[in-house]
Amino acid sequence: MPSITLNDGTKIPAIGFGVFMVPGDGTAYEMVKEALRAGYRHIDTAAAYFNEEDVGKAIRDSGIDRKDIFVTSKLWLQDHGYENAKKGIDRSLRKLGLDYIDLYLIHQPYGDVIETWHAMEEAKKEGKLRSIGVSNMTPKIWNQFVPQFEIKPAVNQVEFNPFFQQRELRALMEKDNVRLEAWYPLGHGNKDLLTHPVFENLAQKYHKNPGQIILRFELQEGAIVLPKSTNISRIQSNLNLFDFELTAEEMQSIRALDTKKGSHDPDAPGVAQALLNAFKIED
Repeated sequence: MPSITLNDGTKIPAIGFGVFMVPGDGTAYEMVKEALRAGYRHIDTAAAYFNEEDVGKAIRDSGIDRKDIFVTSKLWLQDHGYENAKKGIDRSLRKLGLDYIDLYLIHQPYGDVIETWHAMEEAKKEGKLRSIGVSNMTPKIWNQFVPQFEIKPAVNQVEFNPFFQQRELRALMEKDNVRLEAWYPLGHGNKDLLTHPVFENLAQKYHKNPGQIILRFELQEGAIVLPKSTNISRIQSNLNLFDFELTAEEMQSIRALDTKKGSHDPDAPGVAQALLNAFKIED
């Protein structure tokens, strides 16, 4: 599995297995075990996914050395602020059953982001978190908060796929060598994306499926991709991306598909309150 070196020197596998909307009723446990069996070594969860316990148990039961598995989790909005964030970090560690988390993100960038980040910087210095980052930061939100951070984020996990290529944001992040992590890298099953003639034609040429072409494009653009699936054959095929390379002309043909619009607008009025009301994380 190829890895990418983050701006703090940590190496992160270029492909991660995402467990968003995978129930923590044993389903996430089985899917993470399948992903690890298939060769994934990067698992992406969050407090608000309500499956950290499943993820941690699958890692422990996998028989794979902990140091060989990269684990990401995220702090939910209710835990923003210095003291709350410290409790949220410790809760994630406890639920995962881990001594440290490889990458920890501010899941939604609203409220007391500055003091939340201070708590995460402190936890990084204590060794509880190896790398720290943010999620869902637009250029507007980035410019509001990141210049005030002592430690720059290692990643910004945002919506990213060929229809929404985040060029303005990527240019801003590049100044601090911050990596983009892609959620919805396949457009959350967007049929218009997956059946687009550009991808169908390239899939035929390379003997791949359109999803593999899309993921390969994103990797060549420098993104860390987090495809999610509960289909075992798809879990395996989403890893099979390293025996071909798109040409410069093919990359340009895909770049031309950018609509500059995603499914979620973090800058929209009322988003923060709606998200805060959506979930309540219990100890």
